[in-house]
Amino acid sequence: MTLLELFHNGGPIMWPLLVCSLIVLTVIIERIIFWGQLEARRDRVLLDTVLYLAEHGKWDEIRKVTEENRDHVIRVLVVGIMHRDYDMGPAMEAEAELILRRMNRFMPALDTMITIAPLLGILGTVLGIISSFEMLGAAGIADPKLVTSGIAQALITTATGLIISIVAVVPYNYLNTRIDQAAHTIEKYATSLEVVFKKLSNGSDRP
Repeated sequence: MTLLELFHNGGPIMWPLLVCSLIVLTVIIERIIFWGQLEARRDRVLLDTVLYLAEHGKWDEIRKVTEENRDHVIRVLVVGIMHRDYDMGPAMEAEAELILRRMNRFMPALDTMITIAPLLGILGTVLGIISSFEMLGAAGIADPKLVTSGIAQALITTATGLIISIVAVVPYNYLNTRIDQAAHTIEKYATSLEVVFKKLSNGSDRP
């Protein structure tokens, strides 16, 4: 049996399940591209250099070496350095929140598909069973083939909904792990910068 035949035999619920599968596929591909670009922009050597320069209070030099850099962690640190005379903590927190919001883009849609696909499959099961009983009542047991078509519809939609959910849950958990790791990295370096700046400030206040 071909995929087209399975789709046809699954009944009308296969159409919303097809939409769910397309949404899942689109989000996964988009997020893979997003994280690939994000990882390509990472510059861990420059990140350590920024902290080293910050320890020596070379703020202007930091601005020069990071001028065209697009590493998201460095961006957070630069925002903090730019607001060091006011309060770098909230400034870095606001920038980090914007970055994490971009990382979480489309994740609620993926989460929704993981939940709704099996429910649609169950709905297809119910409709298939109802159809089977209607045919059974109309034809009796003289033609059991009429009943099996409804049962096939029920099984196909259930299996399709479960497959969509299973396929989506793996990248969903992986992407959430990446987001958590990114948040931890940003927090670690932002805290390091704050500690360095406080040391410099306390040192300059001493007689």
